[in-house]
Amino acid sequence: MKRCVLAFSGGLDTSFCVPYLTAQGWEVHTAYVNTGGATALDLEAIARQAAAVGSARHHAVDARQAVFDRFVRFLIQGNVLRGEVYPLSVAAERTQQALSAIEVARAVGASAIAHGSTGAGNDQVRFDIAFRVLAPELEILTPIRELGLQREQAIAYLEERKLPVPPKAGAYSINRGLWGTTWGGGWTHDTWAGPPAELVDPPADAPAAREIILGWEQGIPVSLDGTALAGPELIRRLGDLGEAYGLGRNVHVGETALGIKGRIGFEAGAALLLIAAHRELEKLVLTKWQGFWKDQLAKFYGDRLHEGHYFDPTLRDIEALIASSQQRVSGETRVRLAPGRFQVVGTRSPFSMMDRSVATYGEENRLWTGAEAQAFSRVSAIPELLAERVARR
Repeated sequence: MKRCVLAFSGGLDTSFCVPYLTAQGWEVHTAYVNTGGATALDLEAIARQAAAVGSARHHAVDARQAVFDRFVRFLIQGNVLRGEVYPLSVAAERTQQALSAIEVARAVGASAIAHGSTGAGNDQVRFDIAFRVLAPELEILTPIRELGLQREQAIAYLEERKLPVPPKAGAYSINRGLWGTTWGGGWTHDTWAGPPAELVDPPADAPAAREIILGWEQGIPVSLDGTALAGPELIRRLGDLGEAYGLGRNVHVGETALGIKGRIGFEAGAALLLIAAHRELEKLVLTKWQGFWKDQLAKFYGDRLHEGHYFDPTLRDIEALIASSQQRVSGETRVRLAPGRFQVVGTRSPFSMMDRSVATYGEENRLWTGAEAQAFSRVSAIPELLAERVARR
């Protein structure tokens, strides 16, 4: 029998793929790649769902640290927000899921690899590119895309065969991972429709306002309130705080990999908080042009990652520049949390370039005289002065 590995989420589309591919003569192995956001109960439920719909063998891969090391660290260090809003909650995790699924496929001797993406979204591109680049010997199977299957049809297929339909299969497409949760479907397709209350209003039982302190080493968060934590665990704890306070909730409209516009709702309190805190620390320790060029390249980096092109060698070059820029991005940031909002209220670093012994903005200085400042201002006006004279002529 032919053997394939299916990147399995436990949701409706991948639950459909298992019996459908089995009926086509495939021995289907399911691979759930945990990139964060799944509890122990979730993992058990996903394994049960895989078995119930006919998986020959289910494989669970813990890829949380890999996601942090390979992707999230650069998204933080690069302050990457697509459209200045969205922290790429899905893109990095999909690429890692593809990488891990390839490892499982090779381990079990599969001749094909499958995913449950539709033909309308970004995920199909992310999976396909990773599979084609890293495993060209494997056949790629995409039942949902090939059939043009609608969610109602997938539900009916499972029900006809008395196979379990995942809970909430007809409502939204929900992706929950290390770097945030996204919602697609329903209200997101109408650009005038607002999100549901749970994506707008802070929880009624949100805790009282408090402050937290984040420790940083070379642009990577390493501690929370003095406790050293590995990246995924630190993000998980911040995510729990963000959920309790209702932080990081928003809506994003932007370009998709296929060139059309897309709209999603998301909750990514940990991601937005870390990026904001990191940016403020960078302002303290980097020069103006370090920050400028790093931000230009990091935006390009995020765009390529979002569209599935993680394997472009240019991204390795940009990662090298980002890593170089972070050598002095160490210190602490103080962040105030309150229901529905947060604010970075303090930063400190042994590499701070805000030196009161040199000058205090707007008050006094020790490196130049008033006359030198006057001359600087006079000379600085020359390009605009010349341009204005030409305009008047």
